Amino acid sequence: MAMGFFAVFDDIAALLDDAAAMSKVATKKTVGILGDDLAVNAQQASGFASSRELPVLWAITKGSFRNKLVILPVAFLLSAFAPWAITPILMLGGVYLSYEGVEKIFEYFAPHERESATPLEPLAEDEILEIEKVKIKAAILTDFILSIEIVIMALGTVLDKSLGVQVIAVSVVAILATIGVYGVVALLVRMDDFGFALIAKAKDENSLVHKIGGFLVQALPKVIKTLTVVGTLAMLLVAGGIFVHNVRQLHEFLHFLPLMLGELLVGLAIGSLAVMASKLIPRRAR
Repeated sequence: MAMGFFAVFDDIAALLDDAAAMSKVATKKTVGILGDDLAVNAQQASGFASSRELPVLWAITKGSFRNKLVILPVAFLLSAFAPWAITPILMLGGVYLSYEGVEKIFEYFAPHERESATPLEPLAEDEILEIEKVKIKAAILTDFILSIEIVIMALGTVLDKSLGVQVIAVSVVAILATIGVYGVVALLVRMDDFGFALIAKAKDENSLVHKIGGFLVQALPKVIKTLTVVGTLAMLLVAGGIFVHNVRQLHEFLHFLPLMLGELLVGLAIGSLAVMASKLIPRRAR
């Protein structure tokens, strides 16, 4: 009986070793999408009042963990019983991401009448909180789409392994993705506070500490603007990549273009169609 007991421990140790090795492989495979995820979520988490940044980010992070709790078991079930459904789900997510990216571009060049109207009355606190809720829901929905992409890509690296290895390896990647991405986003959105703290501690305006603090304060708006552009491009690239890599005819048609350019063009095209459709539907409803 003792031998059987230790044999179970040997099996568990072997499973964990295999899962750890495959987690490293899966993490490397998803590095690119994690970079896109960071840019997109940094963009989604910006634009809030300083005192509300961390509470809002924490709300989005909790939503991201809930997303993973839904996506992971569904992904494992689909992998086992309906692998044919994975690609259509990814492509639906690609349509949403491309729509989000093109809509942001459209709003930049043709802002909504409500946004351009002047003068604007100051919003009440309950109105601000309601706007926050809407933005948080949008950020969590975007995270859901990106999380599906991360989980499916990680799962693709361990499909030939046992179910136990799949569950451990992909779950580790999903958890690390959430902690890593939102941890970095939290550091970014609080960069100016850290800069002000350094300025306050500096005794001399010419000191290195004071200059570093000033640099951080001045750099934050530029970082956020850059991440806004990068985040929009990231959504279009991820969306375009989903279609280019899963539609053989599309991949062959764009083979003469650099991969990233082809993915960007596809994301723009699909997003433009989705935005036009969304603009036409309300008019017909009228």
